[in-house]
Amino acid sequence: MEGEREFGCSRVRTSWDDSEEQFQDSMEDEAELQRECLQKFASRDFIMEPTIFNTLKRYFQAGGSPEHVIQLLSENYTAVAQTVNLLAEWLIQTGVEPEQVQEMVENHLKSLLIKHFDPRKADSIFTEEGATPAWLEQMIAHATWRDLFYKLAEAHPDCLMLNFTVKLISDAGYQGEIMSVSTACQQLEVFARVLRTSLSSILDGGEESLEKTLPEFAAILTLLAQEEQGGSVLRRLSQEVQRYAQDRGHDVSQITLALGNASAYPRACQALGAMLSKAALNPADITTLYKMFTSLDPPPVELVRVPAFLDLFMHTLFKPGAKVNPDHKHKYIYILAYTTSVVETWKKNKRVNINKDELKTTSKAIETAHVLCCNENKGSSELLAELATLYQCIRFPVVAVGVLRWVDWTVSEPSYFKLQTDHTPVHLALLDEVHGAWDLLSCLNCCCVPILWDLIHESLLCFSVHCIQISTCHQLMQPLVLQLLTKLFETEHSQLDVMEQLELKKTLLDRMVHLLSRGCVLPVVSYIRRCLDKQDTDLSLIRHFVTEVLDMVAPPYTPDFVSLFLPILENDSIAGTIKPEGECDPVADFIAHCKSNFMGS
Repeated sequence: MEGEREFGCSRVRTSWDDSEEQFQDSMEDEAELQRECLQKFASRDFIMEPTIFNTLKRYFQAGGSPEHVIQLLSENYTAVAQTVNLLAEWLIQTGVEPEQVQEMVENHLKSLLIKHFDPRKADSIFTEEGATPAWLEQMIAHATWRDLFYKLAEAHPDCLMLNFTVKLISDAGYQGEIMSVSTACQQLEVFARVLRTSLSSILDGGEESLEKTLPEFAAILTLLAQEEQGGSVLRRLSQEVQRYAQDRGHDVSQITLALGNASAYPRACQALGAMLSKAALNPADITTLYKMFTSLDPPPVELVRVPAFLDLFMHTLFKPGAKVNPDHKHKYIYILAYTTSVVETWKKNKRVNINKDELKTTSKAIETAHVLCCNENKGSSELLAELATLYQCIRFPVVAVGVLRWVDWTVSEPSYFKLQTDHTPVHLALLDEVHGAWDLLSCLNCCCVPILWDLIHESLLCFSVHCIQISTCHQLMQPLVLQLLTKLFETEHSQLDVMEQLELKKTLLDRMVHLLSRGCVLPVVSYIRRCLDKQDTDLSLIRHFVTEVLDMVAPPYTPDFVSLFLPILENDSIAGTIKPEGECDPVADFIAHCKSNFMGS
């Protein structure tokens, strides 16, 4: 046989045989390609398809006959699109508005596409095209077809082509429309853009927009806060938004409860909702919660961990003059202690453990602090005698918050300074050495000094000591302590003469320096820097602050600290009047260190 040679009993194939097989395979592939193309040509109105030219090119490269193509395309051309255009022209000729005709055609086409959409065929577009089709980019430029993609994406969330199209729409800047598409935000990049657009629209819309959208935004954050990953951060943001909405006069309590776990506990939800709506606690609703949380299977503690609800407890148990029914006071204290001390362990949405180890001690601390702070018969002298007990209570965060709020309410009372008549023998310099509760207590026990001020100053001194203890034990409360100190620092005390006012403000500055020593550096220095820039503070006070800080700090310094503190020292009115002690000049040393380590970088 030609193409084969015999060597003994074996037959050896030549390269000509391989070529013959390759040729046959090629012919079969071309025949298959022609049949595929002819099948497309035989479909209705294929000549109107965007892929017509690529298909013709493949068919002719495979050796297809032009006559056969022309016959199939012409026989199957029914001119659906052209007929629609013709009917549209006729409608317009009869007096129908062109916009109405266009809307009619587009809506009918949208309904057909939604009815007959095939996700698998849609996904095959990308495998065939190899790139984003030009017609797709043209479609997303029109609101009608963007709306079509949104509806299709909701109906077919797993379609890759639709997900890609939604991303294209987001890239084109239509995040405002995508907000209503739930499946669209499953893509992190799209969700981030939608969230950013939503926040921008709220902030840029002015007060009216803010008033309108705050409750809805608070509801969104409440839902997101239930996610395990990052839920705690969003829960805090949700609480801040709810607080702001409440301050603006919105009642978002019902939204908060409805979107949380309260719906599973209708009695608790009703009790909480009633108190939050009226912004006041009452014995009946507290009793309802008390019975539920003292049962063997209490509701989740998160149910009552609502900032607005905790604020009501602060007003009830720590505000001077507030009255609590003695028969129900233990219920108030128990609910507050339970809310702030109980720890629950959850696995797969099921509670597996409730840790109440600190419930009893927290309740006792709240009760003791309540009695000490709200006893109207105790003066400053009696209160100083109870400092040891109060400091032990302040170690509990919930008590620290209550005491701080009590201090704020007490010193903010207009008649506070006028009603003080007694004197308290406490040395002012004692506070400069306080770095914790037990240091202070040891100093108090051995202190025997003359009276320097009247009770106005000494009482405020006592409250400042409470602030020191709070800032020492609870770093997260340092901004609240600083806020109180700055308010007192800026308050005019007309009852005192000029020198006494300066001494009082020096005491408050010492408390700020203590905050700085406990890590609250940038906020404190930023405040003093603002005081210097506004030129509304006696320069001797700022010099006092600078001297105290320079005695305490040492290199290395952070760039943020240098950028705030160095301009204060470079002010001639400040540094130029601070006298160096002997050969040591802390001002010059600090400036030289900063210039050598920061100015050149």
